[in-house]
Amino acid sequence: MERTAKRQLFAATVAAALALHAPANAQEPPPAKAGTMQRVLDDSKPSDWRALDPDNTLYVELANGRVIIELAPAFAPAHVANIRELARGKYWDGLAILRSHDNYVVQWGDPEGGTPKTRTLGKARKQVPAEFARGADGVALRAVPDRDGWAPETGFVQGFAVARDPKEGKAWLTHCYGSVGAGRDNPADSSNGTELYVVIGQSPRHLDRNITLVGRVISGMEILSAIPRGTGALGFFEKPEQRVEIESIRLLAEVPAREQTSLEVLRTDTATWDALVESRRNRRDDWYLRPAGHINVCNLPLPTRVPDAGNTAAKPK
Repeated sequence: MERTAKRQLFAATVAAALALHAPANAQEPPPAKAGTMQRVLDDSKPSDWRALDPDNTLYVELANGRVIIELAPAFAPAHVANIRELARGKYWDGLAILRSHDNYVVQWGDPEGGTPKTRTLGKARKQVPAEFARGADGVALRAVPDRDGWAPETGFVQGFAVARDPKEGKAWLTHCYGSVGAGRDNPADSSNGTELYVVIGQSPRHLDRNITLVGRVISGMEILSAIPRGTGALGFFEKPEQRVEIESIRLLAEVPAREQTSLEVLRTDTATWDALVESRRNRRDDWYLRPAGHINVCNLPLPTRVPDAGNTAAKPK
């Protein structure tokens, strides 16, 4: 009897120790909306979605379709203000995509470098300060639950993938697929928004806090990512006929209602977004045999939907 009692005591002690050192999330209940991403979107409410701000949305018109970009004035106010003025002044109309670098970026601008003989800036500034990061105060980060190798904290702010360092007191946009940045030369303050690029490959997070990010593509990534790769160094097109002409770049606020794309974006500050994050961390589709239990900020898509077509959300990828 005494030996049995000792064994029972030992077993209870081991169980208590294992419970004490178990991961915190092992004791958490499953999310209320556990399931596939599509199920989360199907169960979403109208309040889970938001319209795009007409003053911070760009329509990039190419011969084969429209690319929609949402700007991020909370993180790059000077660049965004310049980009608005450039769009109002039709700076990019008739210019071209000059570069398509495999697994990296596409980039557009003036092939002549934007000299006064070829293109004027209008009311836009010739020089603006570098905006690689901003103060972390006031940044309401909806954190991603898993560890990131590039920053102490990551998550989403108003639909944008963001990293934050509490010790430095800084927050910044991250280079994810679809991120839009302002090309620069060696000086940190040599970008003004006239040359923009879009990430079309694996997330180049080493660029974080080295270039000013100004927004992200909301719609039309399939157009940009399918552009033939440039044959020159760094993916630049060597011949003018290889370039992809830009018909126009306009602010949504200046586009007639009949020409606008009806589009809503999923909010990233709701319980529905949290459920979507969990659905991507632990895939429950029929095909997946082993949930990953981990995700990084660049592996979370931002769903969109057409509000006037039966509220059908974009299918997950």
